[in-house]
Amino acid sequence: MTSMKSTPTDAELFRAMHHGPEPLILPNAWDPVSARVMADAGYRAIATSSGAVARVLGYDDGQLTPPAEMFAAVARIVRAVGVPVTADMEAGYGLAPKEFAERLLETGAVGCNLEDSVAGSLVDPAEQADYLNAVRAAAGADLVINARVDNFLSSGDVTDAIARGRAYRRAGADCIYPIMAPVDVLHHLATEIGGPLNAHATPTGPTAADLLTAGATRISYGTSLHTHTTNTLRALLPTLT
Repeated sequence: MTSMKSTPTDAELFRAMHHGPEPLILPNAWDPVSARVMADAGYRAIATSSGAVARVLGYDDGQLTPPAEMFAAVARIVRAVGVPVTADMEAGYGLAPKEFAERLLETGAVGCNLEDSVAGSLVDPAEQADYLNAVRAAAGADLVINARVDNFLSSGDVTDAIARGRAYRRAGADCIYPIMAPVDVLHHLATEIGGPLNAHATPTGPTAADLLTAGATRISYGTSLHTHTTNTLRALLPTLT
């Protein structure tokens, strides 16, 4: 009898990228043009930036983009490139976990960021863990969940960040993202939380190399690439007299 070996899905391939041997560096796209530039540069996968996508659509960051518009924007980016795309989806736009997972999977995205703050306030970690667990149950293995810990945007409590990260890992998150965590605590966070750790780089630093050396295994750039590009455009414009 001949056995048949199934082909790994894009989500499985993307999940495997979190475990080496090469570090996972994800530039954050905001439209099909930026996504194609990143894919053509050789990146194995691409993330979206909710803040940058929101600006392109005429909104601002902070769950102000209508969900239908954000899902449509993600779908356009996915169609534009031949590499896995993971979508920054803020805090889920108030959608029930099952609806959120189904609508995101329809875009073709293989992963998502979900943050644990709304309107600048941290969500109760048990409540967030329940949401992540329900998204995992709805999506199965077809979504790679990057659980963002927003503790360092407010209190900066390392102990709380670790507790949140552990809870989200138990809930089914594949990777933990303590956004804006100081570089000198990344190794401690990675050791105490366990599993892949995402860190935030910018064109002006910290660099991807800095963060990888400090203990991160996945690097993303948030809105910083779009901001840098916008500032460059502004500088190129002639001064009107």
